[in-house]
Amino acid sequence: MSTEEYRRALEAAAKEYEALGAERRRIDQRLTELAHTISTLTRLCGFTPTVTFGLTDACRAVLRSGKAPMTPADVRDRLSGMGVDLALYANSLAAIHTTLKRLAEAEELKITAIHPSGKLAYVWQQPPKTDMLARIQARVNHDLESLQARAAKRKKR
Repeated sequence: MSTEEYRRALEAAAKEYEALGAERRRIDQRLTELAHTISTLTRLCGFTPTVTFGLTDACRAVLRSGKAPMTPADVRDRLSGMGVDLALYANSLAAIHTTLKRLAEAEELKITAIHPSGKLAYVWQQPPKTDMLARIQARVNHDLESLQARAAKRKKR
């Protein structure tokens, strides 16, 4: 394959990556909305859920749908509102703190401070967009050009 074919393949891969990321965000948002709806309707019908969210997935759902940074207490309140049974935990807020810290360590969440209180809050970390890929592509293009220039110099010798 020629360098130009590699560049076209890289560009196609970056475009597909961006499209799939946008689709994932749309699907994640819809799944979160449906989870809220199902939870609310389940409680209104007086049913006991047969499949429950794990705490980690429930926290993900809450933060994905959040429009602003959320403190662990905010997350706890939203989880309770969704019908998540926090009575399973001796200290639900501590369990939520631990879960959020682990999600932040896994780079699924971003930690920020709420001003003026300075409390730590969490925000859903969106998957990288193509602007990051564009920088990678520019770097690859630069490296390829450097390699081609070196190969051309070797041929002249």
